[in-house]
This record gives sequence, C-alpha cells and structure tokens, in this order.
Amino acid sequence: MKKFVSTIYSLILCLCVYGQNQTALPQIVNYHSYDYKAGVQNWAIEQGPDGILYFGNSEGLLSFDGKYWRRYQLPNQTIVRSIKIAEDGKIYVGGQDEIGYFFPDEQGRLVYHSLKKLLPPAEDHFPDIWNIAILNEQVFFRSRNQIFQLKDGVISVYKPATRWDFLGDANNQLFAQEYNKGLVIYDNGVWKPYCNDPILDETPITSILEYGKDTLLISTLKKGVYFLHNNILTPKTTSIDNIFTHDRLYCTVKVNEDWFAFGTNSSGIFIVDRNGKLIQTYSYQEGLQKNNIRCLRLDRNKNLWIGLDDGIDQIAINSAVKYIYPDKKKQITGYASRIFRDRLYIGTSNGVYSSPIDLTKKDLSLSESAFTEVSNTTGQVWSLEEINDHLLVGHEDGGFTINGSTATKLYAAAGSWLFKPASQVFPAGHIIVGTYTGLRHIKFDQQDFKDMGRLDGVFASLRFITFESNSSTVWASHPNQGIYRIQLSPDFSKIVSSRLYDSKSGLPGNNGNYIYRIKNRIVVTALSGVYEFNPSSNRFELSPTLHPILKDQDIQYLHEDKDGNIWFITHKKVGVVDFHKPADGKDYSVVYFPELNGIILSGYESIYSWNDENIFIAAYKGIIHVNYKKYSNQITQPDVFLGQVRLSGLQDSLLYGGYGNRNTTVQLGSKLNSLHFEYSSTMFEQLRNIEFSYQLVGFDKEWSAWSTKSEKDYTNLPPGKYTFSVKARNNLGSESAPINYTFEVQRAWYNSYWIYGLYICLLAGIIYLVFRWQQKKHLAEQQHLNYLHQLVLDRNEKEIIKLKNEKLETDINFKNRELLTMTINLVQRGEVLTKIKEIISSLMKKDTSDDSSPAYRNLLKLIREVEKSNEDWDQFAIHFNNVNIDFFNTLKQAYPDLTANDLKLCAYLRMNLSSKEIAQLLNITLKAVEIARYRLRKKLLLLPDTNLADFLTHLPKSPVSI
Repeated sequence: MKKFVSTIYSLILCLCVYGQNQTALPQIVNYHSYDYKAGVQNWAIEQGPDGILYFGNSEGLLSFDGKYWRRYQLPNQTIVRSIKIAEDGKIYVGGQDEIGYFFPDEQGRLVYHSLKKLLPPAEDHFPDIWNIAILNEQVFFRSRNQIFQLKDGVISVYKPATRWDFLGDANNQLFAQEYNKGLVIYDNGVWKPYCNDPILDETPITSILEYGKDTLLISTLKKGVYFLHNNILTPKTTSIDNIFTHDRLYCTVKVNEDWFAFGTNSSGIFIVDRNGKLIQTYSYQEGLQKNNIRCLRLDRNKNLWIGLDDGIDQIAINSAVKYIYPDKKKQITGYASRIFRDRLYIGTSNGVYSSPIDLTKKDLSLSESAFTEVSNTTGQVWSLEEINDHLLVGHEDGGFTINGSTATKLYAAAGSWLFKPASQVFPAGHIIVGTYTGLRHIKFDQQDFKDMGRLDGVFASLRFITFESNSSTVWASHPNQGIYRIQLSPDFSKIVSSRLYDSKSGLPGNNGNYIYRIKNRIVVTALSGVYEFNPSSNRFELSPTLHPILKDQDIQYLHEDKDGNIWFITHKKVGVVDFHKPADGKDYSVVYFPELNGIILSGYESIYSWNDENIFIAAYKGIIHVNYKKYSNQITQPDVFLGQVRLSGLQDSLLYGGYGNRNTTVQLGSKLNSLHFEYSSTMFEQLRNIEFSYQLVGFDKEWSAWSTKSEKDYTNLPPGKYTFSVKARNNLGSESAPINYTFEVQRAWYNSYWIYGLYICLLAGIIYLVFRWQQKKHLAEQQHLNYLHQLVLDRNEKEIIKLKNEKLETDINFKNRELLTMTINLVQRGEVLTKIKEIISSLMKKDTSDDSSPAYRNLLKLIREVEKSNEDWDQFAIHFNNVNIDFFNTLKQAYPDLTANDLKLCAYLRMNLSSKEIAQLLNITLKAVEIARYRLRKKLLLLPDTNLADFLTHLPKSPVSI
C-alpha cells in the first residue's frame, strides 16, 4: 500500500513538474534517421572549430554543416560511442574494439587513422570506448576494462582492479571512476584517490562539469546531482529530484551561467537553474522525437543539440523567436493575443486560453506559464481588445467580456470581428464593432458595456475599421468590395451616410483592400502598394510616406507599435520597418523574419506588440513570440562553409572534401572542366535566414544575386585559372567573409601554349615555305621572263650580230673583192708588164739600130721602176689591213726579224696566192719565191709538217709568245 501511495505521489509530482514550463518554447528541429541516412542511435556530439557538428552514430561518424549530412565508417563498421576533437583538428573516436582519429587528407577528405597498431598485443581487443578526454595534449580512451593513454605516439594502458565506469575532465583536471573505488584523479602517470563517497559505489558518474571556482557539478546515473568540493560530495537539491529517483540521468551540459540541461532515459530534458528550480522541460510533448536522451551538446551559438535513441534534435534555446502553445495536445491555431491584468490571453480557433505572466521579466517568454481555458469562450475567437480597462472578445458567437477565467456575453448576434473605441481618451463612451453583417454600437456607462444594436445602412462583413481623428467618421473595408466611408450621427446611434471607394476612386482594384490608421493617416493596403486618402481630391493616392518603403508589395496587414515601427505581413512573410535603425543611407531599415515564412496565420493576420521585447504574432499553431530587441541586436557574423567540390558527372570525382587546407591550386585536365560546389552555414539557428552569394573569379563578372540555394554548378569552363568565392549573409544584412577555392583548368595538348607555339612555328614555317615558294616561283618566273627576255635579247643580238656579220661579211667580201680585184689587177699588170718587157726585149733583139736601143732601154727602165714602185703595195697593204686587221702588227710583234718582203710574202701567202702569182707580184722568179718561202719558214720557226699558208691563215690577232 505504501509503495502504491508513493508511486501515485511521484506521478502527481511529475505532472506538477511538467506543468511548470516557460510561456514560449524555442524552435525544435527534428532530424530523422532518414534525413542523415545512418543509424537511429546517437551516442556523442562534438563541434569542430569550423562549426561543423560531429555525431557518434550506431553506423559510424556523422558530420553536419547546416545543409549536408555525411557519414564516415570505422574499419570494422562499428558503433562510434565517443568523440573528442583535439586542438590540432584531429577527431578522436572510440567504438567497439577500435580507437583512432579522423583527419583530412590533402583533398580535404576525412580519413580514418587507427591507433590499434600502437597497442600492446595483449590489449588489442577491448569492449566499447565510452569516454574520451584530452588533457595537456594527451588523449585518454575509456572502456570498462582499460584506459588507454596516447602520449607522444605511444599508448599506455591502465587496468582497473574492478572496472572503469567513467572518464571526464573539468577545471583542467582528469577524473575517472573505478567501481567500488570511487573517484580518482590523474596525476603525472598515476591515478590517485580523490573521493570515495559511498554513493559512488551505488551509481556510475555520467558527467563532471565546472560549477564554481573550486566546485564541480557531478551527475550520476541513478542518484541525481551532487556538488564536489574539497573532495567531498554534497547532494544538490533540485525541483526534479524525484524524477532522478525514477529515471536515469544520462548526460548533463551547461547551457549558460545560470542554467544546466539534464538528459534522462525516458523523461526528456530538464533545464534547471543554479537554485535547482525547473525552468523548462523538453520532451516528446514539446516536440522532441523521443524522450530517451543519449547525449547533449551546446554549440558555439548556444543551440542545444540532442542525440536521441532514435534521431537527432536541435533546440534553438537562445533564439529570439519562440512559440506559445496554449494547448499542447491540440496544437490549435492562434488568432489573437493580449496581456491584461498580469495574465496572457490567447484567442484560438477553440476559445480563449489564459495564463499568469510574470511581468517582472523583460522577456515574457521566460515567464512560467500554466494555460487554462477561459470558460464560455468555446468556438472561434477573432480578436482580443482592451478597452476601458476591460478585455473584449470578438467571437463567432458575438461579443464577450472576460473577467479572470470567465467570459460574459455582451450580445448574442452574428459574429464580431473587432472593437474600436470612438475616442482615444479613455474611458471611451462609445465603441463601434465590426461584425459579419455591418457595424454595431456599444455604449459604456463608466462600469459596464451596453449593446445598442446593429447600425442599419451598410450590410457587409466589415473586418477592418478605424476612425478619422476626432470625428464620427468610420472607415471600413470589405476584402471583395472596396473601402466604405461611413458617416455616423454625433451620438453614434445611426449611419447618416456611406460611400464605397473602389477602383474608380484611385484604388488598383476592388479586391484585396485593407484599411488601417498608421502614423495618424488613413491608409489602405492594396494588391500593389499602400495608398492614402486625399480629402482635397476625394480619392486614394499612393502613400508618399509608405509606398517608397514598401514599394508595390501586396500587403495584407499593417500594425504600428508603440515605438512607431511599422510591422507588416505579405503573403505569409513578416517584416518590420524600423525607424530607429537607419541603413543604406535611409532613415529606416526593413527587417524580414525568414524563419516565420509560411507558418504565420494567413487571411486572419494579427500582430500584438506589448513592447520591443514582446511581439506576439498569430500562427497556424499557437502564437509566435518575438523578442525584437534581442533579435535586432544579434551581432554574430554569419559564417560560410565550403562543403564539397566535385567534378560533375563523374564517379569518385571528389576534389575537395570540405576539411583542411584550401590554399593550394588544384590542376585539372582539359576535359575536367565541369564542377559542382556545395556550401552552407553553421549558423544552425538561422538556417532559414541565411542567403548566399557566389562568384567564380575568372568567369563571372560580378557576384551573384543573394539566394538560399546552397550549391552551384559550372560546366564546360574554358582553360584558365579560377577562384570560386562564396559568402553568406543573414536577414539583418550582416555578411560573412568570403571563402575561396582556387583551381586551374589546363589546356588540352592541342590547345596548350606549347602547341600554340608549335602552331605558330608551323604557321611561320608554312608562311616561310610559301614565301620561299612564291619567291622561288617569282624567281623562276623572273628567270623565265629573263630567259625569255634574254632569248629576245639574244635573238635580237644574234639578229644584230647577224646583221653586223652580214654587213661585215659584205664589207669583207667587198674588200676582198677589192683586194682580189687589186691583186688580179696587180697580177695582170705584172703579166702585162712582163709581156711588154718580153716584147720590148724581143724588139730590141730584132732592132739592132742604135737609135732605138736607148728608147727601148728607157722603156724597160720605166717598166722596172713601175714594178719596183711601192705605190701599188701601199694600196694593197691598206686594203689587206682592212680585211686582215693587225695582221702585220701581229707578225711584227711576234717575229720582229721579218723584212718588208717577208711581210709581203706572208700577205700573199695568207691570200692563198700561187708561187707564180707571188713571183709576178714580187717581180722575182719562181725559184726566188721558193727560197723566200723557205727562209720565211725558218724565221717563223715552223715545223716541217706545218703548212705555211695554213699557219698564216690562222694567225691570231693578239701577240703570241714564241
């Protein structure tokens, strides 16, 4: 019976504990095993210096860079139970019968290096490695039977007397727990006793954390949490101690200076402050995939990562955006919110819920909450308005007032959208209600509201209404008809007149028009921009204040907060025009909330601003709470991570694996010119807010437009050196520094510089050969022309020579004829003279008279004088020299001993005269001629067989040496 009562008491306590939660929950992201494509169980979590998360998974080591999951298996395909990252970047892992580390190779791929080869042969088989710790560059691995110490490339083995139950470090000290031996501390190669409290014999330690300057926080598997101070254990009292007695505490992590997170076996996660007070519970009910927590890790941006028995979860525990679920079981839609009399009221699709709120907390999302349903409000709630210190409810069944946790109906009529006081000075005596069927009038008599009924004149559903300043003129909008301007009577009891403004009155259309009062102006959000009413023209015109800011956006909702900032919603996207943060040379900045895209309520948008730390936005599930002050002050610069670089379309084409050095230039062949780049950001809590811009230097002329796309392909790149650069920015405009990857696409052999040189040489050679061929051809043609010209010249010359020869021959023939004639004449004259002499001689013989003898002798004397006369010879010589040029000179030069008679004889012989003819010409006898010929041969030094006449005929004209 006592056991039963104890169990019931524990269950009640657990229910009370679970009920004490914060008003709003941060975003919880679930990663299923089919998301990361590995085993379901996750045993350890670590984060590298580059922001990448590593998970010890039942199928190996997982890495996550914000976009891409990658798995790395151990050689024996074993579970990775533990992870620790050293300062040099080595990722030490422990599994079943395996220890080692992952480290990037030259291509940035994580490669596993086993350390088993360093173990002594007797110790190379061991059970699971559950813990890894690093102290002073020494790495320690714990299994139940051994602790391995890696130092300077050597592994030492520490074996327990019983078994090792825990290994961990804190305050630059290394601790281990030995079963039945308590807590020991490592000191220069020796494990010394540190604390042997009996409680440690009952339960293993699961974590040791720094708590104070000389105090440690000890978490145990079965006995809860303790302080360790001066070697003494002291229980730490918390509001969840009863949970620890019924559940197992697997892991603990420090969330901030005041909070600690405890992960349990079946109850989820508990956030407890230093005073032991429960702050928040995270379990399956709050959005976790499982309540079985295997490990916890707080990343560098204060996100809490959870390794589950089935999956991985992320809690953006430090986020400025959180979610309020008034009914966690039903996850109903939130339509309106209001803080009234220290309570938070949420209007939903199924009534109104309220919870006490601690207004001393600046961020009300951190306040404890316990939502309960307000009675008499079941049904669709459209609005919550505080008027005259009363909370009014716009409901599908009419109008209600709320007092505490009970609602009272004001009137039973058609559904009511919203309430607007006729005066901004409270208490307002008149309130106008926009209903399904038009306007309704309510009076306030200092204490209570009194329904004055419906105002006839406009029968339309009026969900948006507002008053002109200090007047009884109401502006109302119907989404499908236009804008109504309704003039009420001074006592607001009836409609005096109304006019419908539509597309003929300056609006872009009859649909999608919503009326608001912003900056003391009547404005309309339309399908294309924001419009204001111009009383002078009685038309709507583009707003000179808001249209330059919001442009032609289709705005469905506007809300001005207490600081004058304008919140707006366009197609399920939320933004704010912040007039207190100038940017880009303007006196305002526009901030969007990408993490809210698609989850806010569409068609019935609502924003309630309590202050800049508490903005409430209607959503499909509950209400979204935004701490805008914290959101806008998030100054963490986004980072960017280059995941992988691959060659497109090729298997096993990884060029860069995402880890290690990117400073080397990768050389690629000419055909390897299509690349795929993957990039991401490790700002895990802002993944929906991150955009990327890239540029391939050497190919792209400028940076690309910002986009959420996290990969890029380049195909058929021409040869050249390129640098791929990518950077990230968040929605607040903060940019990361770009990261670069340089590579060079080499030219094909037929397209390389040396082949170009060869082409140039070949071309030059061809040009040279063509030039030479042309030159030779030209030369040949020139030679041929010259030849032809020469032929012509030769022919002409020959013709000239021929003509000259003919003329010369004619002259010679003529001179020869003259010479011959003269010679004949001389011979004939000699013959005649000889005959005359013979006749005279015969006459003298016959005539013996003395008178005739002198006459005959004188005549003979005269004949002899004629024969001896040289006048004929001189004439002959002249003609002979004309025919035989330099004949005599040549003979004289060659044979100076020749006499005049010898020269005459030579001339006659050259003319081929007979001896008889010569005798007549020389007036000598034939015998004398022969003697003269003989003597001449001697003078000419002729051989006996040389014909004298032939020698003289062929005598050269130039002198010859004898």
